[in-house]
Amino acid sequence: MAEPRIITAVDVGSSKVISLVGEATAAPGEFSVIGVGMAPARGMKRGQIINVAEATAAIRESLDGAERSSALKINSAIVGISGSHISSQNSHGAVAISRGEQGVNLNDINHSLESAQAISAPNNREIIHVIPRHFKVDEQDGVRNPIGMLGFRLEVQAHIVTGSTTSIQNLIKCANAAQIDVSELVLTALASAEAVLTPTEREMGVVLVDIGSGTTDIAIFIDGAVWHTCVLDVGGAHFTSDLALCLRLPLETAEQIKLANGHCNPNGLPLDNPLIVAGFGDEERVSVHRHEVAEILHARAEELFGMIVQEVKRSGYDGLLPAGLVITGGGALLPGLRDVARDVTNLPVRIAQPTGLQGLVDTLHSPAYSTVIGLLRWGMHDIVARPSKRRRPTLNLNMKAWWGNLLPKGE
Repeated sequence: MAEPRIITAVDVGSSKVISLVGEATAAPGEFSVIGVGMAPARGMKRGQIINVAEATAAIRESLDGAERSSALKINSAIVGISGSHISSQNSHGAVAISRGEQGVNLNDINHSLESAQAISAPNNREIIHVIPRHFKVDEQDGVRNPIGMLGFRLEVQAHIVTGSTTSIQNLIKCANAAQIDVSELVLTALASAEAVLTPTEREMGVVLVDIGSGTTDIAIFIDGAVWHTCVLDVGGAHFTSDLALCLRLPLETAEQIKLANGHCNPNGLPLDNPLIVAGFGDEERVSVHRHEVAEILHARAEELFGMIVQEVKRSGYDGLLPAGLVITGGGALLPGLRDVARDVTNLPVRIAQPTGLQGLVDTLHSPAYSTVIGLLRWGMHDIVARPSKRRRPTLNLNMKAWWGNLLPKGE
């Protein structure tokens, strides 16, 4: 009897650390959640480690919860990575097909991707992902699956994601100190896309927007592949800090107001609908109007989606996105956000959460858990060659869903 396939995913966010243990089911790529652990984030700011000891303790606390609920010892995990240090670019690679009479094989594809990652990059940056967009065999362009095709020259257009070496090493150090090996690092935008995007959206052209606490991750998909990724240094915590500064309230109070009474559309809200909340110092209770709260949140939302529009235009793909925006992450829960996104971007907008979940998922049907669910789905895809514990990150060719379609069924 085959051993059950168990994978652990850890999302180290700016507000919380979530660990999930998934067990593969009979259906290819599907899984059941058998362990859940959550802990408040500590030692993190805007997606990056600022205190190793505190971040390590938060990761360990989250893993402890996952181990208790799954009754398993966790030794390794797929870990999400984000932060403003992330950057990306598209690259081209080309190689001679090794055995022209037998057609393209997996070694040819690997060599073409290695050629594509021969980019000029500073010594303080590491490659996290090298993802194929499409291939060209001799004069046949737009090939998605070149396996078995006859030809003499194989070319690839690839999307390359890089990150700061120190940020990557600090995250791995914290995970190792929490007594787990990092089997893979996965950009959180790509993980969230695994959880919430439909195949049609990926084909038509869509912008995945994951609004976390400290950052907003963006990934543009066209023709079924990722064409652009970036991380904005703005997230849900900035909505809270705006409320705290403008209304002169403690951050804890501002967060409570945002969660319980926040809305991004001030239109229709009464001007004389006060909220009595805790204030600073001797002002034990202060009065705050919901309309004013909505105006502050609306301004921040407009700014955020204005930044997203600018990034999409900078990518050069702004006219190729008929599927619009798919928004997920904890920040997507703010009421009225979709309306602001539509007004600013003039595109269709959908708020998305993970679906089709099995197992211990009572609390996971929320946009806030898209990344960690996506990390599990990423890990459950058929893997042709697993990279070596991040010791040689430039060979970390993460193409799980894509590879799964290349292999004959049953391999």
